[in-house]
Amino acid sequence: MAEIRPDLEYLSFLNEGKFCIQRSSGSGKYVFYPRTIAPGSGLDDLEWVEADGRGTVYSTTTVRARPPKSDYNVSLIQLQEGPRMMSRVEGVAPDAVCIGMPVKARILIEGDEPPYIVFDPA
Repeated sequence: MAEIRPDLEYLSFLNEGKFCIQRSSGSGKYVFYPRTIAPGSGLDDLEWVEADGRGTVYSTTTVRARPPKSDYNVSLIQLQEGPRMMSRVEGVAPDAVCIGMPVKARILIEGDEPPYIVFDPA
């Protein structure tokens, strides 16, 4: 039996330049982080859909880095579709990120690392 790896499917979409999340066709609820069974309902009808990319900062903290590294933020983003995801907001000072700030997703690819989502102020 083939191993089911929704996390690899997610990365594949990012590599194609698409930010996709899952939605249960039965309940209509969106899911993030990728999984095989919808949380709460137990439905196994998850399908991939392209996310709108818009969201709102739900929570944030500034991580103070030891020089020569720069400070950065870790933010919990409430996606337009409903799920929340951890990321960071770029394009502003880490301590300028605030709860309620509207943001837009961007796929970031750095070197040989897997692509990931960051957010910019909207």
